[in-house]
Amino acid sequence: MGKRVAVCAVAQIKNDPNYWHLRFQNMLHECFESIMEQTKVTFDMEKGIRTVITCSDDVFDARTISNNGVTDVVGAQFRGEEKMAQESINGLGYAMASILSGHDDVVLFMGHCKESQGESKKMVTNLAYDPFYCRPLGLDFVSADALQARAYMRKSGVTDTHLAKVVVRSRKNARKNPYARECALVDEQDVMSSPMLADPMREMHYYPDTDWAFGMLLCCEERVKEFTKKPVWISGYGSCMDSYFLGDRDLTSNFSLKNAAKRAYEKAGIKDPRKEINLFELSDHAAYQLPMWAEGVGIADEGKGGAWIDEGGMEKYNVNLSGGQLNGNPLLLGGAARAIECVLQLRGEAGDRQVKGAKKALAQAAYGGAGQHQAVVILEA
Repeated sequence: MGKRVAVCAVAQIKNDPNYWHLRFQNMLHECFESIMEQTKVTFDMEKGIRTVITCSDDVFDARTISNNGVTDVVGAQFRGEEKMAQESINGLGYAMASILSGHDDVVLFMGHCKESQGESKKMVTNLAYDPFYCRPLGLDFVSADALQARAYMRKSGVTDTHLAKVVVRSRKNARKNPYARECALVDEQDVMSSPMLADPMREMHYYPDTDWAFGMLLCCEERVKEFTKKPVWISGYGSCMDSYFLGDRDLTSNFSLKNAAKRAYEKAGIKDPRKEINLFELSDHAAYQLPMWAEGVGIADEGKGGAWIDEGGMEKYNVNLSGGQLNGNPLLLGGAARAIECVLQLRGEAGDRQVKGAKKALAQAAYGGAGQHQAVVILEA
C-alpha cells in the first residue's frame, strides 16, 4: 500500500442481551457522541466527514432500508452514506478503500444490531438461502454450522471436551472486558450437559442473542494528528467468498479464510503470523470455529485443532482475550468487535487483559452458513 489508513477513535456500548429500553438510534447516538468528543471532528464538507458508512440489517431491524432510520443520528444528511449489509468488518475494508483512493480523508463508520427484537435468528438466517432448494428445507446458519462442525471435528480431532474448554475460557476472559455481555461462568461439565442445539453443537456452543452498537473514525495518514495522538494503522485487509451452495464446498477446507488471510498478510508484509502478530481476535460465533479459524489464519496446523487446544494454543497466541464472539456479539457485528478489541490492545487501553508490548494484531470475521464469507484485517500500533 502506498499510503496508510489510521483508526483514530473507537466507541462502543456494553453488549447486552436486551436493550428493551433503548431504540437503536439511542444506542448509536451514545457512540456518536463519544467519537465526536474524542476527536473533535466536524462535518465540514471540505475538511470534515463527507462519507459515513453504516452497518445494519433489514431483517434484524424488521424494516426495509434499515440504514434510513439512522442517517440523522450519524450525521449522514446531505452527504455520502453507504450501508454495509453484511459482516461489519468489511466496513473497515470499504473505509480503507475510500481513503486510499483519495476519495475521502475522513470516514465515520458506525453499526448497530438488536437481536433481542427478532423472534428467531434461525428465521432470519434462513432467508440467506435460495427460496427454491434450500430455504424450504429449513436450512439456516445454525444447521449449516452443525454440518461443518461435524465434518471438522472428525478431521481435526476436536471433541466435546475441547469445545467445553473453549466455552469456559471465553466466559472467563469476558469477565475482564467491561464491554462484554454478562454471561454466567460455567465449568466443562456444565457445557457438556447443555442440550443439543444442532448435533454436534450444544446450546452453550453457540453465541447468545445480543444487542450492541459501535463507532469508529478513520482518516488518512497526512491528517491523523488532527484527531488522535495514538493512531492504530490498518496495514492489511483481505476477503474471500466461498461457493454459495453447501454441496459445492469442502466444508473443512477453510478455503475462503485461507485466501482472505493470505491477501491480508501480503498487504501487511507478514511472513510468519505466529512470530509477527501479538494477538488474534477470531469471530467464533460457534465454539468449533475457534480452532478451525485458528487453522485458517495459520496459527494452528492443518487438521490439528484438537491438539492445538491441548497444547495451549489459545493462550500462546493470545486468542480472543476479549471473550470473543462466543460470549456474545451480534452476528452482524462480530468483526467490528474484534477490530475494536485490537485497537484497544494496540493503544495499551485493554485493562486487565492487556497484552504487554502488543504491536500487531489480527481481526477476523465470518458471515454466511459455515463461514462462507471471510475477511481479515491486520492492525498495527
